[in-house]
Amino acid sequence: MVTIRIEYEGDLHCRAVHGPSGAVLRTDAPADNHGKAESFSPTDLVATALGSCILSVMGIKAAAMEVDIRGATATIDKEMVSEPSRMIHKLAVHIQVPHKLSDRDVKILEATAYTCPVHKALHGVEMPIRFSWG
Repeated sequence: MVTIRIEYEGDLHCRAVHGPSGAVLRTDAPADNHGKAESFSPTDLVATALGSCILSVMGIKAAAMEVDIRGATATIDKEMVSEPSRMIHKLAVHIQVPHKLSDRDVKILEATAYTCPVHKALHGVEMPIRFSWG
C-alpha cells in the first residue's frame, strides 16, 4: 500500500506528498473551472497517469524482450464534458517509439500497452491508443 497525503493550500491549490519517497506534487484547478492553471489539474494527473503507466508497462515488457524503446513518448489529448456532470470524456493517446522494431515486437508491445492498470481502471472514458514506430 502507498499513502499519499494531500493538503488544500487555498485558492484551489493542493500539495500532495508521496509517502514512500517524499516527492511533492502541486495541483491547481484549470482555468475553465475557476483555477489559474498554474500547475497540473487533478484530471491532468489522470491523463499523466495513463501515459506514464502505458510507457512503464511497455518498458517492462521491452526490457524482458531485450528491446530498446528508450526515448518513447506518450502524448495525451484530454477532452472534458460538462453534461451530465463535469468529467473526463476522452483521453486520446499517441505513443511514439523512435526505433524501428520487428513486426512481432511491435505487436507484443502494442498489446502490452492495453494491460496498463490505469487504462483498465478508467471505465466510461474513451481511450484510443495510436502508435508510431521508427
